[in-house]
Amino acid sequence: DIISTVEFNHTGELLATGDKGGRVVIFQREQESKHQPHRRGEYNVYSTFQSHEPEFDYLKSLEIEEKINKIRWLPQQNAAYFLLSTNDKTVKLWKVSERDKRPEGYNLKDEDGRLRDPSMITMLRVPVLRPMDLMVEATPRRVFANAHTYHINSISVNSDYETYMSADDLRINLWNFEITNQSFNIVDIKPANMEELTEVITAAEFHPHHCNTFVYSSSKGTIRLCDMRTAALCDRHAKFFEEPEDPSNRSFFSEIISSISDVKFSHSGRYIMTRDYLTVKVWDLNMENRPIETYQVHDYLRSKLCSLYENDCIFDKFECVWNGSDSVIMTGSYNNFFRMFDRNTKRDVTLEASRENSKPRAILKPRKVCVGGKRRKDEISVDSLDFSKKILHTAWHPSENIIAVAATNNLYIFQDKVN
Repeated sequence: DIISTVEFNHTGELLATGDKGGRVVIFQREQESKHQPHRRGEYNVYSTFQSHEPEFDYLKSLEIEEKINKIRWLPQQNAAYFLLSTNDKTVKLWKVSERDKRPEGYNLKDEDGRLRDPSMITMLRVPVLRPMDLMVEATPRRVFANAHTYHINSISVNSDYETYMSADDLRINLWNFEITNQSFNIVDIKPANMEELTEVITAAEFHPHHCNTFVYSSSKGTIRLCDMRTAALCDRHAKFFEEPEDPSNRSFFSEIISSISDVKFSHSGRYIMTRDYLTVKVWDLNMENRPIETYQVHDYLRSKLCSLYENDCIFDKFECVWNGSDSVIMTGSYNNFFRMFDRNTKRDVTLEASRENSKPRAILKPRKVCVGGKRRKDEISVDSLDFSKKILHTAWHPSENIIAVAATNNLYIFQDKVN
C-alpha cells in the first residue's frame, strides 16, 4: 500500500494516487451542500482499479514490479476522464467513466443476457435505457509497451495533447496517443561502451505552453533544455543549466547529493524548479550559469551524510511542486516533515504529516529541528529524526491552497484555513 505517486487533475476536482501494488486510487472532491458547507474540499474515494500487474522478462530473467512510478492526467474533453500511468516498463492510458443507465429490452437476448430462440421472437422491441446505481468504470484504452530497456522514471504530456514522452535512465521516447507500437527516440545518452557511462537521466518534463520544448535533469546535477525543432534527435541541447561547485564544500558525497531527483516547469513556463538531496533551486530560463533562488530543505543533515549513505537514504528521490500561482514551492523531508518556501516573502515553514495531528480541521503547528546544544520544548533533535518516515511525493491543487502529501502508506490532504 506504499504510495508511490500523487497527482491532481487539471481542475483539482480529482486526485489520483498510485502505489507499490500497481493500484490506482482516484479521490473526488465533495460538492458543497447547503446543510454542510464546511464539507466542501473533502476528498472521498471515487474509483480504485489495478493498473499494472507483476511481470517477468524471460529473456533477461528480470522481474518487472507492478509499482506505479508516475501518473499524469489529460485535460478533460468530454464526460470521461483520461490518465496515463506507468510502471518501470509499460505506460497505459486509462479511461475513467461513469455509468448510471442500463439498456434493457433486447430482441435477441433475455434480461439475463442469454440468447433467445429466434423462432420464439414474434415482435420487434426497441431497447430502452433504465436508471441504475452509479458505477465508475476504468478501462485501459492504450498500452504503450516494449520501448524501454531501462526503468521509466518520468512521463509528461505535451501541450499539444497529441503526444507525450517517457524517460528512462538513458533514453527519452516521444509517443503519439494513437500509436502504441512505435515511438520516436528523441534523446539517447547511452555511450557505445557502457564502462564510459558517467551520468543518467533522472527526470524529464515538457514545457507547459511550447510543444517543441522540454527539459531533462541528470545525476550530475545538470539540466538540459532541448528544442525538437532543431533536430529529430535532441542529443545537442539548446540550453545547459549548471551551478559551478564551491570547492570548499567538496566532499566524498558531493556527487551523490548533487543528483537532481525532480524537475518541474513553473505554470508560467518562465522558471524551472529542481530538487537535489539537500536543496530546491529555481532557475530562470534566460540564465544558465546559476539558479536565481536556492532553498535549504534540511541543511542540518549535512553532518549526517555518512550514516545516510550507510542506510541508503542518501539515494532517496524527493519530488517538488509549485502552487497554482508559482509563488510558493513545496517539497518533502524525513520524519514525515514537508517544507514550504514563499518566494515573495522568503519565509519558510516545516510542517508534519502524522496521524497524531491530522484530526479534521486541526491546525498544523510549525516544527523546528535543532542541531546540538540545548533543545527547546517544541523542537526536535536532529538525532531523533525517523529516517524511515519520509515524504517523497506531494501534489498541489492547480488553483486553490489544497495540498496532498503521501507519507508512506497514508495520504494526507491539507487545506488552507478559511476564516
